[in-house]
Amino acid sequence: MGETVTITDDQSGRSVKVPIGPDGTIPSAALRELDPGLRVYDPAFVSTASCASSITYVDGDRGILRYRGYPIEQLAEQSSYLEVAYLLLHGELPDKGQFEAWRHEISIHTYVHENVKHFMQQFHYDAHPMGILVSTVAALSTFYPDAKRIFDRDVRAKQIVRLIAKMPTLAAFAHRFSVGMPFVYPDNSLDYTSNFLSMMWRVAEPRFEVDPVLARALDLLFILHADHEQNCSTTAMRIVASSHADPYSAAAAAAAALYGPLHGGANEAVIQMLERIGSVDRVPAFIDEVKRGESRLMGFGHRVYKNYDPRARIIKRTADEVFAVVGSNPLLDIALALEEVALSDDYFIERRLYPNVDFYSGMIYQAAGFPREMFTVLFAIPRTAGWLAHWVELLSDPSQRIARPRQQYVGPSERDYVGLEAR
Repeated sequence: MGETVTITDDQSGRSVKVPIGPDGTIPSAALRELDPGLRVYDPAFVSTASCASSITYVDGDRGILRYRGYPIEQLAEQSSYLEVAYLLLHGELPDKGQFEAWRHEISIHTYVHENVKHFMQQFHYDAHPMGILVSTVAALSTFYPDAKRIFDRDVRAKQIVRLIAKMPTLAAFAHRFSVGMPFVYPDNSLDYTSNFLSMMWRVAEPRFEVDPVLARALDLLFILHADHEQNCSTTAMRIVASSHADPYSAAAAAAAALYGPLHGGANEAVIQMLERIGSVDRVPAFIDEVKRGESRLMGFGHRVYKNYDPRARIIKRTADEVFAVVGSNPLLDIALALEEVALSDDYFIERRLYPNVDFYSGMIYQAAGFPREMFTVLFAIPRTAGWLAHWVELLSDPSQRIARPRQQYVGPSERDYVGLEAR
């Protein structure tokens, strides 16, 4: 790739030489230099970089995902979610003392104000847990008015700890309310994921005994979902934060974006697809339906990855460990058969439709006992660290201003008003 590219206006004959960044980006200011009236039309921002970020690196062609330079495979193998959250937010892995202080800070902020609990209890009895979560996260801004002081470093750090600590509590409370069970308060003697599982499933026992395989599987999924560059929800977080809104309002906007079935609901769609297939012997017929355009193959392909999603490889191994604990799942057999056909069929190979992170994560959640309505909520818990890392980065970037995209106007030209009687 050259160091510059020359853009020429064929009408005026003017040219401008534009520098090419190391990652292939060119500054849009070059178009304004050529002609102030020129605009880039890029629906869904497919080819537009809206920020410079040092948090997550994705190479979709080679199937690479790194947090702050660390390969996701190494973090999944050796790290924990809270350590990864610290890495995303601070840029470096913590030493032993830093991690213990971080873990302690998170553990002592897991409780929520009693009025937050009462607020959640006002929803309709069959409210979706994700809808409850989105609304409650937004409501937290009224409980912590100091959060509006976004340029006070100490205040900002306090909100980060609060959000990461309280998201599992709010998520578990949302589930318990949706099934008519009393709320279970945090047990801060447990680690992050075990505490969440205790708040989800504890009934009357003095202490909930967490299966270490399930706790580790959930922690691993939290690591894999912690961040993923400028996805829909992270972009929503940045856009709302660019107006200098408080972090709770911005995180609620991000969670609302995640609520959509094209984003956070994709793993739920995988389960629905596998249930619709019904049995292994139905897989060939389903594949034919996909080729004819009559059905969609959920959990395969990715907007960014044009190779095997590196997170899918890790999750597949974890799924085997989980099913060894909870027992076999007929959906797993269908999934394996579906994957085998798709990876060997030229139709899917030519289209680079490889399994993505959603293909196995939904089955792990289901095997662990989570209802389908909680799948997106389980995505929101770990992604909070990524959202907040981008929030901090945006606030410290002097090139960032309030987000205000331009548009291509395609409506009617000027026309005169006609009175109601004459229409």
